[in-house]
Amino acid sequence: MKSMSEIKIPYGTGFFRKSMITIGNTLFRYRNTMFFIIGFVLIIGTKPEYIFESTFYDNCMDIAGFTVAIIGQVLRALVIGKDYIKRGGRDNKMMANRLVQGGLFAHSRNPLYFGNILIIIGLGIIYNSVWGYITAYSFFIFGYLAIVMAEEDFLRTKFGVEYEEYCNRVPRFIPRFAGIRSTLSNGGFDWLRFLRKEYNMICIWVGCAIALRIWTEILHFGYTARKWDILAISLCLIPIFIFYCVTRYLKKHKRLST
Repeated sequence: MKSMSEIKIPYGTGFFRKSMITIGNTLFRYRNTMFFIIGFVLIIGTKPEYIFESTFYDNCMDIAGFTVAIIGQVLRALVIGKDYIKRGGRDNKMMANRLVQGGLFAHSRNPLYFGNILIIIGLGIIYNSVWGYITAYSFFIFGYLAIVMAEEDFLRTKFGVEYEEYCNRVPRFIPRFAGIRSTLSNGGFDWLRFLRKEYNMICIWVGCAIALRIWTEILHFGYTARKWDILAISLCLIPIFIFYCVTRYLKKHKRLST
């Protein structure tokens, strides 16, 4: 095994790195609330574009955005169903009982965060605001990078050389596709764990996608002009609500335990 001095550390040093770690630790602790608030403020403070005055183009943007978000969700599903990792412990402090290197973590060190970024990009495409793209993407990518750097600092301290070797072998975000077919074919998929851990996330982003679509209809055309379209889109929230309630009930009564 290589010594610490022999391993290349792929991280920045000095004031920038320390600042990013400090910011990342703060964002990690309040990430759910803070990201939701920022997203809400961006939607209220920006306006979606209606480019080319074309409903067809607008629908294509919605389809493209939803597709990107689904890809992000599929990535998250593969991570959770194959080899789940937990780093949010008591009081939202980082924790890790073991260094997970199997499943999708053999191809990306942060596949869950990369999936989150794809979902955010997808929602941004659905909303289709130039200023929204600039501000939202900049903030969320910066935020996730800071959180990742804070986690890397934590894991480097906890696992030492083992983690450094892992970093040298596996990319930080974008998955390395070499050998991914073998990874996906080996072992089973824990559907119960996937539902137990991910049902809330699915309902949130799908609900947000539907809400963004409704909001853009209102802003572009007004409620009165599109009330029947808005009603039809709103009906899509019913199965999401049913799925949430049923899954939450099953989880609460230990029906989703493996």
